[in-house]
Amino acid sequence: MRNILIIGAGRSASSLIQYLLQKSDQENLHLRIADISLELAQKKTNNHKNASAIALDINNSEQRNTAIQKADIVISMLPAHLHIEVARDCLIYKKHMVTASYISDAMQELDAAAKENNLIFMNEIGLDPGIDHMSAMKVINEIREKGGKLILFESFCGGLVAPESDTNLWHYKFTWAPRNVVLAGQGGAAKFIQEGTYKYIPYHKLFRRTELLNVEGYGRFEAYANRDSLKYRSVYGLDNVLTLYRGTIRRVGFSRAWNMFVQLGMTDDTYTIDNSETISYRGFTNLFLPYHPTDSVEIKLRLILGIEQDDVMWDKLLDLDIFNSKKIVGLKNASPAQILEKILSDKWTLEPHDKDMIVMYHKFGYEIDGVQKQIDSKMVCIGEDQTYTAMSKTVGLPVAMATLQILNGKITNPGVQLPINKEVYEPILKELEDYGVVFNEKEVPYMGYNPDNVRA
Repeated sequence: MRNILIIGAGRSASSLIQYLLQKSDQENLHLRIADISLELAQKKTNNHKNASAIALDINNSEQRNTAIQKADIVISMLPAHLHIEVARDCLIYKKHMVTASYISDAMQELDAAAKENNLIFMNEIGLDPGIDHMSAMKVINEIREKGGKLILFESFCGGLVAPESDTNLWHYKFTWAPRNVVLAGQGGAAKFIQEGTYKYIPYHKLFRRTELLNVEGYGRFEAYANRDSLKYRSVYGLDNVLTLYRGTIRRVGFSRAWNMFVQLGMTDDTYTIDNSETISYRGFTNLFLPYHPTDSVEIKLRLILGIEQDDVMWDKLLDLDIFNSKKIVGLKNASPAQILEKILSDKWTLEPHDKDMIVMYHKFGYEIDGVQKQIDSKMVCIGEDQTYTAMSKTVGLPVAMATLQILNGKITNPGVQLPINKEVYEPILKELEDYGVVFNEKEVPYMGYNPDNVRA
């Protein structure tokens, strides 16, 4: 039997475990599922004969070393900052490794050693990063192969709630880490290129500069800019492209509403609120408003935000119950961002019957034989249930497929890498189609940078 060690049995591991178990007889696999919670790891085995569960504290070097030594390949589904310890052990024991996380500086430093030992450390092979790289590079390389020159690349992705589970005024529920949603866009201005000019959007303006998108069968969406759209400019070979923009997808109207929290200061994570555990939701809201001897919290909030009582923005705030004087925050030494996350989680947590949805949208502008053309590539994936979510599928399946490709000698290029080579992305994208992850590519009139499509 070929042994695959999977470290981390959280929600994102569900679909990858299911995939590998379904292949286990045919591919002669045994999965060792490791987690700090033995109960969770056991649950993920599904009582399959080709799977076993072990308790593993990633900070316990003896446990970690023992588990890695027994494996033929290691999949790390841990939080990103914990991958490096696993990677260092994989170097020592000569094991290939696969993760869905961004390549950290510490991970990149292992590249030379991985190559010396003929080891593949495949990173960024989940959804975003992952499927975005693969689906983009496929089209970019096809354009180049026919003699085209890229002049525009825009890429958008979002984890959303499926239409049938869209039951609140925000048209949004948490389908991934809530904290990441609350802190989105912080840490510096968004940076991108439009028509050959560098552009920057500071955090306090980010959610009022959105691009509108249309996805057939699913309606209109909006996207706000990611913090650094230029991170992959050289990696994709797009150093001379005129427009390069990456963004996060939400339903139309979300960003304008979210901007209210940004302007109030509720998304700040740099300080803590005194006596935060005893404050009511109403009291928390009032912290960010000026004192007035007679005006209510509601009136002060409408005045400071400049919204009327019949504005849908007001209805969205009421929908979150932020004026409730009986609901208590209950978090000690909490930052405004942590308290806001708690309030939102009351309303935006997926119900057991809810389904999530992933939307990805690429735009490729190129010039060939003096003519400017454009290809739009769109993908929508709907989850099955609360275990096999669209997020779990789109993160976990590429990880599982790459693992099997490495084990079977189909991926051979050693070193610390992301999936931008044809030997990696071609078979995985093709197989993903069998699981409902399908990109519809369409030639459309070249639009370039269209200011009519940007809401300021």
